[in-house]
Amino acid sequence: MALRDQLAGGTAVGFFFDDVASKTPDRIRQELDNYQNLYKNELETYLVSRCMSESTAWNRDYSSLPAYETSVALNREAWRDVLGRFDGDGVASPEVTTRPFHDGEDYCAEWVDFEFLPGVVSRAVVALPKSVEGIPPVIVCQHGIGSSPFHVFGYIDSQGLYGAYAIPLLEAGFAVVAPVNRTAVPGRNRLERLAHLNGVTLVGLECFKLEKLIDYLNTRDDMDASRLGMSGLSLGGLATLLFTPAIDRIKAACSAAWFNHRKKKMVVPDPRYSCFLETTEEHAFIPGWLPDFSDSDLVSLICPRPFMAQVGKADGIAWWPFVLEEWEQAKLHYEKLGIGDRAELCLHDSGHEVIPSRMVKFFGKWL
Repeated sequence: MALRDQLAGGTAVGFFFDDVASKTPDRIRQELDNYQNLYKNELETYLVSRCMSESTAWNRDYSSLPAYETSVALNREAWRDVLGRFDGDGVASPEVTTRPFHDGEDYCAEWVDFEFLPGVVSRAVVALPKSVEGIPPVIVCQHGIGSSPFHVFGYIDSQGLYGAYAIPLLEAGFAVVAPVNRTAVPGRNRLERLAHLNGVTLVGLECFKLEKLIDYLNTRDDMDASRLGMSGLSLGGLATLLFTPAIDRIKAACSAAWFNHRKKKMVVPDPRYSCFLETTEEHAFIPGWLPDFSDSDLVSLICPRPFMAQVGKADGIAWWPFVLEEWEQAKLHYEKLGIGDRAELCLHDSGHEVIPSRMVKFFGKWL
């Protein structure tokens, strides 16, 4: 059978297979558009399917806690490779400078600055409660997109999404550390492009920055950085979920307004939530993230350390029944190890915000 008949199933198919010399320019352009649309759909179907596929990269052993941690050690290293490594680029013994942030009856705080990569400065607010017995444990409070450490402490947060959650943590006897990350979407997109050209990611760079900040915290005798927790809202929730698997010095983590059905969130458009594929947020696309490291997979790298996810039913970043599907997979790792109480979902009826009281209770229990 002739190729034309094979492709047509033995029936006529119109003008597609007529001699190109007999076609008008408009007809040729139409065929080109048709083929481009078909090819686009074929490619998207394939790539989305690949993102959504089941990972074969895991071989978890739940027979004991040591066996489990050994079984995921290679996955933890693989995740560090996804983020990118900066170990050889760090600044040795950087000079630390400080300046005032707040000194009141409730707490005292200062900006702490030091160079962590050549020409790049880590900036963070470090706060201590005024009335506390002993040396306080430390909570990293990471701000989200379009926000800052000021928001964490209750300033310029007109919608009250942060609930000034650093304050109840300080009142509960924790030291608070609020790092500055790049926040504007266009700015993150630009930096992420440059990072990708270097085979690394902006997220990985910020993870390395936090590691250097933890090194600094360990030099202080007014806080106990061996009892270190991490928390964050939105992009700060991303940082919490993505950094904690790579930094074992973080002993407990609470991610607010980020934990999600990651595969659907990234590549499956749905009117019930915002899908990153349909946004301009290029910074959210990390090469090698999927299919191996869904949110429940990253929680399995945090395990056996305690982890809380705060999720609002009214939060447009997610459709909460899908989040519950992912959470069931996340908490299963803890339950198989007999430590189910270390995995906690704070599912609330509000939106894209922090529930400070639940966070304080969580860290009070585990740190």
